[in-house]
Amino acid sequence: MDKMIVVGNDIFDQFIKDNGYYVDKTELIYELAAETRNKVTLFTRPRRFGKTLTMSMLESFFDIQRDSRDLFQNRDILNHHPEFCEEWMNRYPVLFLSLKDIEGRNFNLAYGKLKTVIADICKKQVNLENNDKVDPDDAEKFRRLKAEKGEEADLQNSLKTIMRMMTAVYGKPVILLIDEYDVPLSKAEETKNREYYEQMLDLIRGILSISLKTNEYLKFAVVTGCLRITKESIFTGVNNFACYSVTSRKFSQYFGFTQEEVAEMLAAFGLSEKMDTVRKWYDGYIFGNTEVFCPWDVASYLASVIYDEQEAPQNFWANTSSNAILDDFVSHGKFDASDKFEILLNGGTITEEIYEELTYDHISDSEKNLWSVLLMTGYLSKADREAPTGRIRLRIPNMEIAGLFKNAVVRRFEKTLDAGHVDAFVAAMWKKDEETASEMLTKILWNSISYFDYGEEYYHGMLNGIFTSRGFSLDSNDEAGLGRLDLRVRDKGRRGVLLMEFKKSEKPQDMDADCREAITQIFEKGYDKSIPEGYEYQLIYGIAFYAKMARIKLATVSVQHK
Repeated sequence: MDKMIVVGNDIFDQFIKDNGYYVDKTELIYELAAETRNKVTLFTRPRRFGKTLTMSMLESFFDIQRDSRDLFQNRDILNHHPEFCEEWMNRYPVLFLSLKDIEGRNFNLAYGKLKTVIADICKKQVNLENNDKVDPDDAEKFRRLKAEKGEEADLQNSLKTIMRMMTAVYGKPVILLIDEYDVPLSKAEETKNREYYEQMLDLIRGILSISLKTNEYLKFAVVTGCLRITKESIFTGVNNFACYSVTSRKFSQYFGFTQEEVAEMLAAFGLSEKMDTVRKWYDGYIFGNTEVFCPWDVASYLASVIYDEQEAPQNFWANTSSNAILDDFVSHGKFDASDKFEILLNGGTITEEIYEELTYDHISDSEKNLWSVLLMTGYLSKADREAPTGRIRLRIPNMEIAGLFKNAVVRRFEKTLDAGHVDAFVAAMWKKDEETASEMLTKILWNSISYFDYGEEYYHGMLNGIFTSRGFSLDSNDEAGLGRLDLRVRDKGRRGVLLMEFKKSEKPQDMDADCREAITQIFEKGYDKSIPEGYEYQLIYGIAFYAKMARIKLATVSVQHK
């Protein structure tokens, strides 16, 4: 196999020249240019689903300044539509603007980055500045933009100015590509600075409106982003506008890998046996009526497995960018969606009204908005291929996203622990009051979200958090005797130790017996023999859990250290 798994390279020409394994999505070009008459097309997809590589592919195919035939050799577009390629390939001037890096802790910083991005575009258009066909006033504006000396009005008019110059030079209208158009607004909203958000909204609205609305120099435009921001907010007056979101059937197969594509990819690298793992971790998204895998995750996992065949799957999303939207939803104070989160985390589905037109500054205004955002940004997926618009059944797509949910819920749980219940539970444990300890721990659990598939791990983590929050020293899953004890809590002031072993019960009636079994395990494994030096006694507990119930039993003999 001479192809390579390339991760992080979203420049099409370079990707192909570097011999990257490319999942062929070139048929999108034909569908877009030959089968629609959209003046403006908006594709909304979650991050890491190939939007930028797709836009770079479009630039490479259409750009009149290139000869891309070798790059598209043996691709679907050239094999299936040679006449179309003859008419369209490298036949139009193309202007490509990416807004994915336009962010900053305040408006001035983000504005400065946008000026630099526009200047870089100007520097690439070497045929424009001194061309006799260009209007001298446009050439002067161009020089200001290139030198990053333009005013805000120059910046808002920048794309149309450059497109007018390109049309004059090449004699053809321009294909405009705008990638990740909503990132500046998303990043502005994350700062919770209302003035910053309003300034950025005005700037982006101006750029889009001027370049997309009744622009005689525009052949057509393609725009990508995560959300479809309401037309009234940002696309006002843009005609012949079509949006294809995660609920749209058309173009649904072009963002993400289908099962057949993943199977072919794995086979190409001799890794077909990994299909089940890849499916559990990175599959489960339904765009339109097409089930797809997250391409970033699949490529990242394959790259790691090729290097080390024993490499375990991991959460690649968590390392790529902020999960602020998910954290905000889980921790939202205006409504409590914990029951619905519990259903989702236990593999169930919920049915919610989905609203596709949103604004970042109003995402948190209603629960409906937030469920809509979680669907559009990939934290949830449709549960049905043929789901109607409006009310849609939702589910967590795979193990990777379930992990993000669980982490967010645990963080929320730790922030919202009832201090009175926690203090009463901790005090009861040191006082050997197993009945009160059981009652308080059950109350704590009742306010949490439990997962049927979490087993002892979830409860273990919860108790770690409780005791850590109260300043105790912990030994968790440490080697002791003939195995690993679940949890040891040390209190220097008392010079005492709490030694705990956990069991997850199959039914409520088993909880007492499971407590006794946990205590027996402590003695049989010799966990009780390793009292830390300097501590005078330890209290030994068996703890059984069933859903949101806890039962705590104290060993009849506490161990003294002399």
